[in-house]
Amino acid sequence: MLSCKPKVFTPKPRGYYAIALPKHAYTLFNKAGFPYQFEYPSYGTILKDTTMTKFMKDKNGIDYWINVDFPQWNASIYLSYKTMKDAGDLEKLLNDAHELSFVHTKKADYINEPEFHNDSAHVHGVYYDVGGNAASAIQFFATDSNKHYLRGALYFNVTPNADSLQPMVAFLSKDIEHLIKTLRWK
Repeated sequence: MLSCKPKVFTPKPRGYYAIALPKHAYTLFNKAGFPYQFEYPSYGTILKDTTMTKFMKDKNGIDYWINVDFPQWNASIYLSYKTMKDAGDLEKLLNDAHELSFVHTKKADYINEPEFHNDSAHVHGVYYDVGGNAASAIQFFATDSNKHYLRGALYFNVTPNADSLQPMVAFLSKDIEHLIKTLRWK
């Protein structure tokens, strides 16, 4: 009688592939002629940004737009640079950064925006931590408030899924924080 009892199968929850992550290690980006330098992850590759630059009307600083590319994870940190000429430029760039980050509120669960300051290097800015299924989980801008402005955003070339991307976002957030801490203006 016990052997005739039908077996009950419980479906397994959907899982994601395990990702082997390397130890955090960094390389100095200090290319001649660039108005900034920083340390980036040694498992990333610096590439000149050629995709967005052709659509830009304002060519200010466009020669210094680069990406830190991670082809093994289908991810990139897009870095765009602008030179400021007066205080009105800073206000416009800060408003643009805020708007570009908060465009993700449609899909985001939350957006934290802590400020950061490195007075000795004259690097100040905001780090946007975007939670949920937003297209970009991390964005930031850094400036010296006088001449230099650098904006960064982490994107994955996949459909946003906060659950599956969470390990990579957490891993790369440490690298972005290191990039910001080592950012210096020339």
